[in-house]
Amino acid sequence: MKLIKKLAFLPLGVALVAGSAVFAQTQDPDGAALAAALPENLVKKQGVYIVRMADNPVAAYQGGVRGLRATKPGKNKKLNPRDPAVIAYSDYLTARHDEAVQRVGGKKLYSYKYSYNGFAAKLSPGQVDSLRSLPGVVSVTPDTILQRDTVSTSDMLELDAGLWSELGGRENAGEGIIVGIIDSGVWPESRSFSDRTGSNKKGKDGKLGYQQIPGWHGKCTPGDSFPASLCNQKLIGAQWFNAGFGGDAAVLAEYPYEYASARDADGHGTHTASTAAGNANVPVAIGGNDLGFASGMAPRARVAVYKTCWGRGGEGGCAVSDSVAAIDQAVIDGVDVINFSISGSQSSFLDPVEVAFLFAADAGVFVAASAGNSGPDASTVAHNSPWLTTVAAGSHDRGFEPAFVTTGEGDAFPGITSGAGTGSLPLVFAGDVTLADADPAAGELCYPGTLDPAVVTGKIVLCLRGVIARTDKSVAVARAGGAGMVLANTSAGASLNADFHSVPSIHVDEVAGAALLGYIANAGEPKATIDAGVPATVEASEVAGFSSRGPALAGNGDILKPDIMAPGVDVIAAVSPAGSNGNNFDALSGTSMSSPHMAGLGALMKQLHPDWSPAAIKSAFMTSATQDTNQGNPIAGGAFDYGAGFVVPNRAANPGLVYDAGFNDWLAFLCGTGELQAGYCPGIAIDPSDLNYPSIALGALVGSQTVTRTVTNVGEGATYTASVTGLDGIDVLVEPASLTLAAGAQGTYTVTLSNSSAPLKTYASGAITWTDGNGNSVRSPIVARPLEIDAPAEVSGGGIEGDVTFDVAFGYDGAYSVLPLGLRAATEIPGKVVDDPANDINVALGAGAGVTFHFVEVPAGAALHRFALFDAETDGNDDLDLYVFNADGSFAGGSGSGTSAEQVDIVDPEAELYIVVVHGWETDGPDANYTLFSWSVVDDEGNMTVTAPAAAVSGTSGNVTVDWSGLAAGLRYLGVLSHQNGAGEIANTVISVEAD
Repeated sequence: MKLIKKLAFLPLGVALVAGSAVFAQTQDPDGAALAAALPENLVKKQGVYIVRMADNPVAAYQGGVRGLRATKPGKNKKLNPRDPAVIAYSDYLTARHDEAVQRVGGKKLYSYKYSYNGFAAKLSPGQVDSLRSLPGVVSVTPDTILQRDTVSTSDMLELDAGLWSELGGRENAGEGIIVGIIDSGVWPESRSFSDRTGSNKKGKDGKLGYQQIPGWHGKCTPGDSFPASLCNQKLIGAQWFNAGFGGDAAVLAEYPYEYASARDADGHGTHTASTAAGNANVPVAIGGNDLGFASGMAPRARVAVYKTCWGRGGEGGCAVSDSVAAIDQAVIDGVDVINFSISGSQSSFLDPVEVAFLFAADAGVFVAASAGNSGPDASTVAHNSPWLTTVAAGSHDRGFEPAFVTTGEGDAFPGITSGAGTGSLPLVFAGDVTLADADPAAGELCYPGTLDPAVVTGKIVLCLRGVIARTDKSVAVARAGGAGMVLANTSAGASLNADFHSVPSIHVDEVAGAALLGYIANAGEPKATIDAGVPATVEASEVAGFSSRGPALAGNGDILKPDIMAPGVDVIAAVSPAGSNGNNFDALSGTSMSSPHMAGLGALMKQLHPDWSPAAIKSAFMTSATQDTNQGNPIAGGAFDYGAGFVVPNRAANPGLVYDAGFNDWLAFLCGTGELQAGYCPGIAIDPSDLNYPSIALGALVGSQTVTRTVTNVGEGATYTASVTGLDGIDVLVEPASLTLAAGAQGTYTVTLSNSSAPLKTYASGAITWTDGNGNSVRSPIVARPLEIDAPAEVSGGGIEGDVTFDVAFGYDGAYSVLPLGLRAATEIPGKVVDDPANDINVALGAGAGVTFHFVEVPAGAALHRFALFDAETDGNDDLDLYVFNADGSFAGGSGSGTSAEQVDIVDPEAELYIVVVHGWETDGPDANYTLFSWSVVDDEGNMTVTAPAAAVSGTSGNVTVDWSGLAAGLRYLGVLSHQNGAGEIANTVISVEAD
């Protein structure tokens, strides 16, 4: 599904609905601004839903169904799809899936059985509602489209003298381990995946080439330009999944350059696969430049590819339904490691992909996932589940000496370049040399085919950064006959990259770019000279600007993500020449590049320690990571930027102590977060901070809190002593202060954190380190956010009069009171929206079909404004979505679930006008009648009283009771309880009451 980025003004036919607190405007809103503001992750794939069923998948089934034996594999064992018990139980699950679909209708696309129990199907809203009411159905989730988020990195990580050496050298590193790559496919002809390449001609047993691995059940599925013969004993599996994306025909119609096979049209999948497990000592050349030899992290490991991503660059994406199918298949095939360099949920542990990885980890599969490329903004990290390893991106030490572009007047501007230089040549701006029939905006960005060869030939062209790949810009210059390129950033903070270009090129920042544009505009005959790139070892690692940061939105701050950092800037690896301007190798940047480093290193650890769990492997990497650069300086940033630090694999091989965990621990964690349904949590919930994790995070330190950890000694017997660093203003007590552990023994300790003088509502960070005096140093980062009060975000009740009581915990001594605001009855705004035939909000905004607009005024001083839709307040089984925009068209919030139950909260609204869009994503007829509910909570309405403690005592809790009366029957009310400390508000709790 192609997303429309820029749309024309909304046509006059768009419905404008007036009502109480709503007014009609004299002109239509700016549809282009609204569409551009919409986050792509709110756009749902047409008609496809993912259904999760209650029974355990094959990987976790321990018996209980009459006549069906347990299928959960034993420790260090893999699932066998030919095992009669596996066949019988998987058939049972498939039958349950088919029965559910037959009862409600719809078209099933996938049955998930091995790492996820459920199915994907095309369903109508009515069928979705019916499914949700069936016994055994846990959830029904709309499918979404995710996005794809090394010559010297092995040298930087010192693998030759360390972990590779322990495994018998790079020629044996990864032997017997299978790495599954879920991505955009593979270019099978690449020498990185040959089973007859260089030093890989002999296997461990001395036989020629790679040998078969027992227990592998995957396959090589032939397809477009991909006969099964292209697989071999290195590339042992290749499959593709696109039913959720629309199927082969839909993909090829939308992206004619694609392949209906596992062949990679983009290059992203080939790059991640070769980074993780590409062959050793493969010669690398880019643009005619000989760059030495490349090796993947686990060069002897086998590769199995599962293609779920379609299109190139910003086009297309990866459907969640297809990704879950790939994970499910990879687990039953027998992979040991999975790399997932694809975006994911930032706020949920129970997204279908995360659940599939939960059971994959339970089956012993080590999973590495990219943290996301939305940095440097806070709370942008994705894949926050504790059962996988979430990887931030850092720089590595392959760099270049400072380079300059020098004007004809002698002014030199710094930049970065990796290629050849130029002599003094005429300098032009791309926007001035665009073909007459080309889009001027595309010309400034140097889209291929937009530059005029008549004026570009022999010149250096200044291209603006943005939209298309940086290297595609130099391709455009080369094709137009240009002799060089200056690539200029247009915003502060953007990275500078030493890409491999088609003409001599230098990348400069926005300051230099503006100055050079001024020079071009004012000089009579502007000229420039570009320096040649001079390789150099540079300080590393530093956190990449694009790398997503914590604190995690999921878990209320009680889990620290990302976990660790690995190289992710200008990583050189194999690519698809079809998507990389004919190159077989290229340098790419992103957490997509850092994640496969960890996947490959995880494969090495699986080989070295086959009895270790995925949690133990992750722990070893985290507790041995470094927080310093290669020059001994602290890495800029902190735990929310790089997790435990930059990976040091040779230390991880023998970490001394590990923090182990498994399925029951993760289940107790989920119960403690409240995200898992109460029926799954009979007395097993733990405080999420107590999960046995290699880091410690307290999202709400109110007074003091004690957390518990258990370590396992995986080294020789020793006595470990604890020390604490950082956490200024917080008292830390570790009990016991030392642990004497025999080899294989476990020890439990507690850490009590008490706020003494740390600033409130600000995270303090530090670490606890256990050392044994013999070289083992086991470090766990700690983050804690002291708060004055811990109060629920929302409470609810019912009736025209009633009450509700809840607890609050105090982290200070002093005055305390609760100020009631509300209760305020909703303004009910009737509306009608027609069905959107495209099921795409961007298309609907542009075409004016399937959207209805409401213009809502918000009074000044409101503490909260809420917009909501309810399933019961539509005239059928409809799936409506809700989007809210500020008056200037900027996006304020959205809600797009699989039903019409939608809610958007604006806290302390600053705007006086909001544009509310109701989208008829799928109605059960030609249209849907609905009621939009709108509340502005400003003052005390006199219908609510609060009883609360008169003072706060740090470390204690108190009861708050709210009474209400005099409400009108049949209305929905909203209020805010403002918790006060005598000087002002310290927190608030929303209260909703349905006066039934």
